[in-house]
Amino acid sequence: MKQNLWIAGSVLAFAAAMPAQAQEDAAATVTDGEIVVTAQKRTQNIQDVPISISVVDGEELQEQGAASLVDYAGYVPGMQVSNSGTPGQTTVTLRGVAPISAAQTVGIYLDDAPVGSSAIYNRAGAFTIDLMPYDLERVEVLKGPQGTLYGASSIGGLVKYVTVQPDTREFRVRGGVEGFSIKGGDGLGWGAQTLVNVPIVEDKLAISGSFAWRSTPGWVDSINNPALEDQNDYEQRGGRVALLWQPTPELSVKLAGIWQSLDSDGNALYAADLDGNRLGDGRSFNNFVPESYDIDLEYYSATIDYDFGPVVLTSATTYSETQSRQLQDASYAFGVLFPLLTGGAIDPGITPFALDLGLEKWTQEVRLASPTGERFEWMIGGFFTDETTSNTQLVRSFDMDGNPIAALDPLATVGLPATYKEYAVFGNGTYKFSDMFDITAGLRWARNEQTFRQISEGAIVPSANDPGESAESVWTFSVSPQIHLNENAMLYGRVATGYRPGGPNVIVPNVPPSVDADRMTNYEVGFKGDLADRMISLDIAAFWMDWTDIQVVRAFGGVSGGANGGRATSKGFEGSIALRPSPGLTLSATGSYTDATLSEDVPEISGVDGDRLPAVPKFSGAVRADYEFALGASNTGSFGVGVRHAGSRLSLVESDPLAARAKPYTSVDLNASVTFNDHWTLRAYARNLLDNEGEMGRTTMADGLNQPSFLAISPLQPRTIGLAVDMAF
Repeated sequence: MKQNLWIAGSVLAFAAAMPAQAQEDAAATVTDGEIVVTAQKRTQNIQDVPISISVVDGEELQEQGAASLVDYAGYVPGMQVSNSGTPGQTTVTLRGVAPISAAQTVGIYLDDAPVGSSAIYNRAGAFTIDLMPYDLERVEVLKGPQGTLYGASSIGGLVKYVTVQPDTREFRVRGGVEGFSIKGGDGLGWGAQTLVNVPIVEDKLAISGSFAWRSTPGWVDSINNPALEDQNDYEQRGGRVALLWQPTPELSVKLAGIWQSLDSDGNALYAADLDGNRLGDGRSFNNFVPESYDIDLEYYSATIDYDFGPVVLTSATTYSETQSRQLQDASYAFGVLFPLLTGGAIDPGITPFALDLGLEKWTQEVRLASPTGERFEWMIGGFFTDETTSNTQLVRSFDMDGNPIAALDPLATVGLPATYKEYAVFGNGTYKFSDMFDITAGLRWARNEQTFRQISEGAIVPSANDPGESAESVWTFSVSPQIHLNENAMLYGRVATGYRPGGPNVIVPNVPPSVDADRMTNYEVGFKGDLADRMISLDIAAFWMDWTDIQVVRAFGGVSGGANGGRATSKGFEGSIALRPSPGLTLSATGSYTDATLSEDVPEISGVDGDRLPAVPKFSGAVRADYEFALGASNTGSFGVGVRHAGSRLSLVESDPLAARAKPYTSVDLNASVTFNDHWTLRAYARNLLDNEGEMGRTTMADGLNQPSFLAISPLQPRTIGLAVDMAF
């Protein structure tokens, strides 16, 4: 009976808490040599924003052949991205703040609003929106808590996708086709994309539309099922329509719709024995059934700006639907326990685990802002979000021939529907005491109210249909003094806080009814500057982050549930430097050192004071050289080479007996292009040119009794070489 309770608790924890297997727009533009961003929801030179920010240009992503977050995160200091086999099954970490529980620690924004769930049962920490880069203007990465202006679930920082806006003056068409090969892959991968911009009324009304389709071949086989050959192939499709209406100089209305889907047959994961010896040909997994993953996103937005003169009013409304479906082979966890559950009457079998996650999300933000450039710049606003989430899981029971086992099928059926409502008000202001000294400060109050229902039945889970609810209010703040050494260089300090919402707990005996928010306080000093007549750009920061009331999974008398426990710190430094020694040549380097550790014992996760936190290498960095040059009167060329490196990282806190350490990796990337008559471009690229066999993650997979079974490895994608042709008119 005790074993059955333990197994039941494991299923509930697996279902509810643990990750799955392993303003305007915040646009950034280059103006007169300066990078202009609106990270603080007003237009500023990036060197004047007292936050550590990295900006990745959308055209650079195209040049380098980047297709997902994993492909370019290595060039962003302090950012780590790993996935469990495909884009979308992705975990994002900034400054060492990894999602130890299932909820995200890095906020994801799409233009004006957050995407993904703030609730704790939709697994936002393991499933992240991963947009194809074709219609992206920029990706902005803000480091450290962003709770004052951006709200919940951004305790590590924020990733903001910024889409291309319609142009009311020029008709434009661009498109391209691409072919690429992955070492060991099943055939040629391909991609195609197009974008059209149409000014309907010059300077007043324009519409744009884009569509992209990409097919990636597989290269991972199964050692247990010969039919599952090259099983990790997938397709991505995405489209966007945007309308910009500017009837008067004061009024701007933007409407947009985005649709994206991904369909994969399996995961890019390798299996190894507990000694680290990879199974099969070294690029194989040990699943019996296909481990498919599909996700569909619909996103609609309406943004209205009106300039009254003394103030600017902005209203941003969004609605999104996300539906994901994942199938895991959990035979290693539950199928091996059939003899134990039946006293030896039934042999080990196969247990497919189907996970369906749904999210419907409304957001509304209204804010008033003073004009930029005044002695006192201020902003006040209100925010509301309404989420409805679903989390449905089914664990089937089959014998080794694929026949259902009547006595054990279904092994478990679990439903965790929930709602999440959040109300917030915020204010932010900058007072310029002199040309040399400013102070920026902000304050936010937020309250969330959640409901939840736990529905379960099956051979190894208790029957239940029980409701739960929670409510909490949270204050966050930020203070940033700034010293402007000259118009192009600034020293700054920053103290900022953020939080990740808690919520109602799983309903089992002796488990607390709710989990509280965990909180982050960030202390930071930094320098930003364009030096030597902008020949050198430097951005460096040192930080200390204090993480309290960490959300963890805890055992309560043989069953598992959510809890708050423990404290951690993440301290280190990060920076980037760009040198422009001659026209067209840019040499750049980025790097980060992160010491993220527990600062007290946390027995709930087998952690002790001083343990390293998971998913974070101590050192990561990259260097690049990019050169653009003329080829006659109307043709141009470019060439780039980059090297990115990340050290080893853990799957769990250091003292956990199931912790596994991923191998470090170093990847060499190349890209080159030739543009003819400003209209036709031929591009070539290579990612991981030397076919480094490093790992983004390594996880010890355990059975239903928490005993180690094998290692699952998320590898760096093998050498990928591509050729593309683009046209623009």
